Amino acid sequence: MQDVLKSLGIKEINDGCSTGSNWLASGEVIESYSPVDGKLIAKVKGATKADYLKVIDAAKSAFDYWRTIPAPKRGEIVRQFGDKLRAKKTPLGKLVSYEMGKSLQEGLGEVQEMIDICDFAVGLSRQLYGLTIQSERTKHRMMEQWHPLGVVGIISAFNFPVAVWSWNTALAWICGNTCIWKPSEKTPLCSIACQNIWNEVAKENKLPEGISCIVNGDYQIGELLTTDHHVPLISATGSTRMGKIVGVKVAERFGKSILELGGNNAIIVTPNADLDMTIIGAVFGAVGTAGQRCTSTRRLIIHESIFDSVKEKLVKAYAQLKIGNPLDEGNHVGPLIDKNAVKAYMSSIETAITEGGKIVVPGGVMEGKGYESGCYVKPAIVEARNDMEIVQHETFAPILYLLKYKSIEEAIQIQNDVPQGLSSAIMTLNVREAELFMSAAGSDCGIANVNIGTSGAEIGGAFGGEKETGGGRESGSDAWKAYMRRQTNTVNYGADLPLAQGIKFDLN
Repeated sequence: MQDVLKSLGIKEINDGCSTGSNWLASGEVIESYSPVDGKLIAKVKGATKADYLKVIDAAKSAFDYWRTIPAPKRGEIVRQFGDKLRAKKTPLGKLVSYEMGKSLQEGLGEVQEMIDICDFAVGLSRQLYGLTIQSERTKHRMMEQWHPLGVVGIISAFNFPVAVWSWNTALAWICGNTCIWKPSEKTPLCSIACQNIWNEVAKENKLPEGISCIVNGDYQIGELLTTDHHVPLISATGSTRMGKIVGVKVAERFGKSILELGGNNAIIVTPNADLDMTIIGAVFGAVGTAGQRCTSTRRLIIHESIFDSVKEKLVKAYAQLKIGNPLDEGNHVGPLIDKNAVKAYMSSIETAITEGGKIVVPGGVMEGKGYESGCYVKPAIVEARNDMEIVQHETFAPILYLLKYKSIEEAIQIQNDVPQGLSSAIMTLNVREAELFMSAAGSDCGIANVNIGTSGAEIGGAFGGEKETGGGRESGSDAWKAYMRRQTNTVNYGADLPLAQGIKFDLN
């Protein structure tokens, strides 16, 4: 791992605050321990308020320059950043896996997402289209333009320590904004690695400080960002509890927010499902990233006629799961992020039993050689009811609840009857069931899939959810509009000044 850290510019003690090549930090030290083996990876000095103020000044100053650069030229910079990521994919993927705990394949996949969004952004830099609108007035032309907002604040969570930042940053950059990133305190080293990669691009292109900034620290640094009227947009990923705080703080100053919050995602399994496909999708959705994705499969809603058959197949599949070091590609499940996550996992299983749940596959904490960090747990399956309190909440752990239904309408009602609305799926070869699920009378989630699981979204589509998931959208489609402001223009190229709606105003 030392070779990996060295190749990414990670030192034993790192400044966690940067305006680019200018590293500054004078706050408390954050120690980053790997959940893989419990070892200290490196230390990061956090930002103070004084450090933050220097960062915001740099980001504001850089915006005055960056917004004047033509969008396709900004896209060229992002293209170069994507190429740097290609060159650093293996070491950065390993760092993601080691610092966060997800499998190496998922770590590499996360960096690939960064590369993909850069490619998407490069093309988008030539497609920031407005509209030409027909005017009711003679010799008048109306149109819409889109302009950058300014400084964009990005608050990311530990479970995707680099990809979600890149979703926001790549789009914000090509739209003409500068960015300040407040990473999770649990994965600070990933942010430093990304900043080092950006710095190479900035140096080669003689770019000013402030286009890309990071501010590592605790919630107080996050508060500085969310309450700062110099930051017109905050994109925050995390828990619903956090999102409620951020949303209110940003709204109080009439700022904009993109909120990507909790998920309580379900797969409906109908009698017309391909069960082999269903088991693969359900198991990966439930245990991938040790159940620590916002799109992880939490609930499996199974028709009563195939309930026992699906349950039996799941038990067999879970028996084949290999739990261990995520850098070993032979393992399916890595550790939870820390021991507090393990406590929440155990508490949720106990609560499910208390509320009447029936254990199908027992959970528990892994012990012995290879599990010394105390963060490895067994993926569990619980037969439950949707109205159980614990089922209504998101637990960031590999716990899958099995629910039974009679009709497709009841299944959709169960799917929707939770506070969250991020991702959903249906497994069926029946076109009527599939179309109903995707219709206005179907899933109320931001993502509704057919014959794939709830996790593993591509960057081409807008990502986000409804209800307590926050309503924000990131990544593909027209999500770029959130990072810009709309301006309506009317041009009069005639010799008279007719007023709209036929109003007469004659001074003669």
